[in-house]
Amino acid sequence: MWVLAACASALFAGIVAILGKLGVQTTDSDVATAVRTGVVLVLAWVAAACAGSISSIAAISPRTWLFLVLSGLATGGSWICYFKALSLGDVNKVVPIDKSSAVLATLLAIVLFGETDNLALKLVATAIILVGTLMMIERRDVGASQTGGFGWLAYAVLAAVFAALTAILGKVGIDGVESNLGTAIRTCVVLVASWGIVIWKGKLQRARSIESRELAFLVLSGLATGASWLCYYFAIQTGVVSAVVQIDKLSIVASIAFSWLVLGERLSRKALLGLVLIVVGTVGITAFA
Repeated sequence: MWVLAACASALFAGIVAILGKLGVQTTDSDVATAVRTGVVLVLAWVAAACAGSISSIAAISPRTWLFLVLSGLATGGSWICYFKALSLGDVNKVVPIDKSSAVLATLLAIVLFGETDNLALKLVATAIILVGTLMMIERRDVGASQTGGFGWLAYAVLAAVFAALTAILGKVGIDGVESNLGTAIRTCVVLVASWGIVIWKGKLQRARSIESRELAFLVLSGLATGASWLCYYFAIQTGVVSAVVQIDKLSIVASIAFSWLVLGERLSRKALLGLVLIVVGTVGITAFA
């Protein structure tokens, strides 16, 4: 069962990007992030309730609260940039760059936490991911970002940076908090931040006029995120953690496959080889952790 749950987690995570892309065809990406976060928030608290951890919220220390908030802000930044990148670029290019957050997170963990076990192998795997990511970026993509301001590439890179910071902040200060409860609290921060940005930018009116079809896709995207989390944590609790993490990382393959089937996005041979390198390197980092 835990293997099936891990595969389901990767599958749901893979379709999140596709549903998100379909939800931002005409909808503003900031508004889309805020709407989707509301759906995720409900599922996050349902998961915390099922885990029976809500009663422990009073025991959370001030230091842990601080890092939960900081982690939530980093998560919000990642989601906002990710949806903006999806609204501007192809899924099969945005997702690999976003997943390259593993590279930065690994390097920061080595420097900040002294995680030097299997250091040479970790660095090799990190280099493989970086090479694979660069192979999926074409010269015209870089040029578009440089000449047109913040293009999809810049937002995708920022999404990866914020995602890596989320992992590091979680490592530094979030101790003694059940994972589902921590996720629920972080999502509250993301919700406040995302709607705050919508209001600050004067986009609240746009939230009232979302096209019904895109709203449905945004809700489905939030549900897929929640389903992925529930399956992932069930697999972690009942199965072999190292195997679960590796299977979950392969969600990138599902995203690329769905972008081909649903959106008709094609990969060049060079980009396909880059994807293979990213998968190999990501699995390698997990195996050597």
